Amino acid sequence: MSLILWPALITLAITLLRLMGELQKWPTVLFNPAAGGAGALVGISWLPFVLGPYFAWTLAKSGKGPKSAWQAAGLGLLGFAVAVGFFAGISRLWPGARGFLLSFLVWLGAGFIPWRAWPELGRVLLAYALAARVPVALLMLVAIYGNWGTHYDVLPTNPPPALVAMGPLGRWVFIGLVPQLTIWIGITLLIGTIFGALLVALAKPKPSAA
Repeated sequence: MSLILWPALITLAITLLRLMGELQKWPTVLFNPAAGGAGALVGISWLPFVLGPYFAWTLAKSGKGPKSAWQAAGLGLLGFAVAVGFFAGISRLWPGARGFLLSFLVWLGAGFIPWRAWPELGRVLLAYALAARVPVALLMLVAIYGNWGTHYDVLPTNPPPALVAMGPLGRWVFIGLVPQLTIWIGITLLIGTIFGALLVALAKPKPSAA
């Protein structure tokens, strides 16, 4: 928990900054209120690319590195390929809410594929992912009920009629709670492991004497 404390606080600060930027209608290149954020530069989705290597390096220096960093990175890539392939396939073969829910669960499951190669990093990334995504899910609940007009509460482009007809709570479950606690957890685990393990494999940090 001490390892993820400051990263989690920084992540929360960025989340609140993004909310303020969208509510205040600051430049959309930084704070885009469109569904999904439309690639706005201020956000937390890029943080696993940085924090994964940070967590991995810290663990390796403390003597909690993997037996094979290359294996951990390879399993992370495998998990990513499985999730992307399944998502692409299910979108064609079984479109609709059930298909998307199943693909979200596959993303979450795929995040645990590299776990066996480096369980210490997996536990840290999972704790960080929950610390990052649970506040976002709760924020989305408030935003949807308040109809704030931010990317935290707007419907996706061309939403299905069933989603449009849902009440605020059902809408939150579908576009907020489920994605935040499935696909985004899986992405954090996979991206963090891939880039963290690659750094350790290439740099080969030696455990400190302490």
